[in-house]
Formats: sequence, structure tokens, C-alpha cells
Amino acid sequence: MHCPNSGQLGEDLVAQWLQSTGWIILHRRFSSRWGEIDIIAEYTRKAEEAEEAGEQGSRGAVREFSTQQSLLAFVEVKTRSSGSWDVGGRSAITPQKQAKIWRTAGIFLAQYPEKADYSCRFDVAIVYCQRISKNLTGVTANQEALATSSVPGYKFKLQEYILAAFDSSIDNG
Repeated sequence: MHCPNSGQLGEDLVAQWLQSTGWIILHRRFSSRWGEIDIIAEYTRKAEEAEEAGEQGSRGAVREFSTQQSLLAFVEVKTRSSGSWDVGGRSAITPQKQAKIWRTAGIFLAQYPEKADYSCRFDVAIVYCQRISKNLTGVTANQEALATSSVPGYKFKLQEYILAAFDSSIDNG
């Protein structure tokens, strides 16, 4: 089974889901000589949200986040069919791929120095593409998945969103 434009449709689903949860999409398919980042998103937290989080979490984390209100997520999207060979895309995030994403994120931050002091993380979204017979369109919430969308003949499920999937302190050598 091969879904036309499955990578782009998977990225579309993830971008729509991020926006529905309060993120602003800054770039799609940001490229540098090192590689490409599928989605770069920003989340700005209000001071009240940081205080509420502090009541439930550690106080040290709140003080750190209170001075740093914005967060950047560099998101790698892996769209796969159910029988994919690489564990739903997880094994495709090799140390070499991580290093390319990290370097490309550095290029992005150099181009946008006003965002250089933001907290950053590297997330991975796992999207499954499945052949269906109904011709439905749209994005809906689903208990089995974080979000779903359909195009004629195919259904996409945002199955997993892995926060801080890899560390930014990768050996660049």
C-alpha cells in the first residue's frame, strides 16, 4: 500500500493538532544544508499557567519557566503504514538523523536570533496511514489516536506524540 503524499498529509495532521492545542506553527519543512525539520512550532505560556503548573510540579521548574515563557518544538513526523519495517518510524530517528535535525535547528536559531533564548525540545510524531473505503475528509479527535484525518481512500492517525524524544546535546563530531 502506498498513499500518495502520505508524508505531507501526516505533517498536515500533526500541524493541525499542534495548532488545536495552542501551538503556533512557525515553519513547515525548514531546510538547511544539514537537512530538514518537518515542523517548527512555538508555544507561549502565560504567567498564570506557569503558576498553576507550579502548584502541581516542582517550584524550581516554575521559576525557570516564569523567566522563559516561550518554548520551541522541532518536530520530526514519521508517517507509516501498519506493516512498516521500522517500528512505525521510531527506528528511522537514528543518531545521525538526530544530529542533522539538531544542526538544522541551530541554523534556524541563527536566522531568528530573537528566539535563540527560548527553551527548545525535539519531538517526534508517529502517524499511521491506513487504507479505507469511505471518502471522508476533515480532522477529528479520536480516543484511539490523538487526532485523525481522512482523504479519499486513506485514514491518518496521530498515534503517538513523543515529547523531548531526543536530547539536544548530541555529539556533533
